[in-house]
Order: sequence, then structure tokens, then C-alpha cells
Amino acid sequence: MLKRHKKEDTIAKKPQTRNTTHVIVSFEDNAMARILFGEQNSHLKYLEDNLKLDVSSRGYHVGLEGSKPAVKLAQDVLMLMWEKVKRHHDLTISDVSAAIRFAKGDRSDMKKKDPHTAKENFYDGKAGIENTASPGKAITPRSPNQSKYIDAMKKHDMVFGIGPAGTGKTYLAVAQAVSLYKQGLIERMVFTRPAVEAGEKLGFLPGDLLEKINPYLRPIYDALGDLMPGDIVAKKIQAGDIEIAPLAFMRGRTLKNAFVVLDEAQNTTAMQMKMFLTRMGEGTRMVITGDPTQVDLPPGTQSGLKEAMTILHNVKDVAFIHFNEKDVVRHKLVTKIIEAYNAYEFRGTRHTD
Repeated sequence: MLKRHKKEDTIAKKPQTRNTTHVIVSFEDNAMARILFGEQNSHLKYLEDNLKLDVSSRGYHVGLEGSKPAVKLAQDVLMLMWEKVKRHHDLTISDVSAAIRFAKGDRSDMKKKDPHTAKENFYDGKAGIENTASPGKAITPRSPNQSKYIDAMKKHDMVFGIGPAGTGKTYLAVAQAVSLYKQGLIERMVFTRPAVEAGEKLGFLPGDLLEKINPYLRPIYDALGDLMPGDIVAKKIQAGDIEIAPLAFMRGRTLKNAFVVLDEAQNTTAMQMKMFLTRMGEGTRMVITGDPTQVDLPPGTQSGLKEAMTILHNVKDVAFIHFNEKDVVRHKLVTKIIEAYNAYEFRGTRHTD
């Protein structure tokens, strides 16, 4: 249980100014409070650095001092972190980062629909994907848009995950495929990518076509290896239950009772995208992921992903989930890099108009 106080003698406070506010948040359980605070108060320091306010602690009390919006946001984040600890008895820096995203997202478009959705999806395992590598645990969303994405994959047969690298689009799609396979809801998992060179020539590499394009498919293998034992992945590939292949191998086929993921879809041509989407057979679900700002096709070639976004945006039962730099779950510097590039490209576009 959290208790909020305007004043508390247990924590020394700096003199308040007209533009700052000071709040004390207290917790009822010392042991869980230590988990909440993190080793050497690392979680509280993370809050202090990322929310731009002063955070102090003594015993099971936390002092928050800063602007009113920052203090209110920090209180919401602490509430999310506390619920996570109460339900799961663990907390990581990644969880703290996710709590900040959900607290901020809860004030935006999700709040208009359901004020409890964002908060519940952060700490409720039912909002995640069954983690087959750790039975009894779930892969939980790290941002409101990841929550929407997971929900869309559960409810729709075709989902487009669109946005920058590092937002979890591919990993969550692979996780959903593995989960459904383990539950016996699909018979096969198919993962594919267009074999488009991102400014680097691979033709000199030894081996056949599959060996040459293996670098393009490495992220799929990495995700599978994180979700299933390596020897099981190898056996499933040999048995045909898992197929990892370049997009060109999809032509002329009908995929039934499968979960199919098309990754890096921005590098499909319009013809390739139409070919892929029409492979869908009975009992099949498809997830298409890509970043329209990272097209490696030859100049003048229309991206199949961009065209599909235009053509299919009003088609019922096709879901489009859009990610942005705020959903990046890699190193925090990645978010700053994406924001800097977006600002630079915006300035360049504005100057050339």
C-alpha cells in the first residue's frame, strides 16, 4: 500500500520554491521497498535522471521534489513499480524504464479509451505473451504501443508492426509464434525477409544462396534461440515445423495453419508484398514488420510496405500498430539517436521545400 504525504519529518527537504512541490511516498513493506528502490537505490536514481526531479529515500519513504508535473508523473511510476513488485517480487532497470513509458502513455490516447488499460498492461502477465523459455512467466509489454501490438496479434489474423528498430516488433512476433505453436494452435512457424543488400555486397561470400543470406535472417535465429533451446530449434527446422527462408521462396505457395512473419518488409517491392499477402491460407496468421524510413531498395522502386499501408488501411480485420522512438527498448542512447536523426531529416525536408 502506498501512502502519499505533503510533509514528512523522516526525509530532509530542500527549501521549496514557488515552482516546486515536495511529496513523500511511503510503502508498507520494507523488504519489498528494497526491491522497489533497487540495489544502492539504482531504480530511484534512474527515476531522478529520467524525470528531472530530486529523489531521496529513508527507510521505506521516498521523497520527490520538482515541478508539479514531474512529481505527479514520478508518483504514477512508483505506483506501477510497486504493483509489479507486489505481483512478481522482482524489478529491473528495464521494468523501471517501461513503467515510465506506461505512466506517460496513460496520459495520452490510451487514457481516453480506458484509464486503467496502460497501468494494468504493465504489471498484469495476462497482457503479455507466454514465455516458453520460462514457464509460468510472461513476456510483458514494455510500452503502450507494445501492449497494443500484442493485443492485435491475439485478435487479428494479419498485423502490421511499423516503426524504428529496437521497438520489439520482430522479437514479439517471434514470441507470439512460438507461444501459439507450443499451445498447438498452429502447426508451423514461417519467418522470412527480403534478401536486399543494405549498401553492402555479399556476393563474394562463400556458400550457396541460403548461406549467403544467413546474415539477413540472423535476428530471427537470435529471437528463436532466446525463446527455445538451441537443439530444439535445430530439430524443429529439420522437421519443417520452423522455416526460415528468403521471401523469394514464398512464391507459388499457400501457407496453412501457420504463423508467418515477414520482417524488414520495407524492402519488399510492391509485387513481392502482394505475392506474400496472398500466400495466406486457412488457419494462418501473418505479422508484417518494417520501418518505412529505412528502405534499401534501388532509387525509384516503390516500397511494398508503404504501398500496403495505403491500400489496406481501411480493410477490416487488418491491424496497423505504429511505433516511434519512445517505444525503443534498447540502450537509452538509441532513442536519442533516432530523435536526433528525425530532427535532422525534418530540418532538411523543411529547407528543401
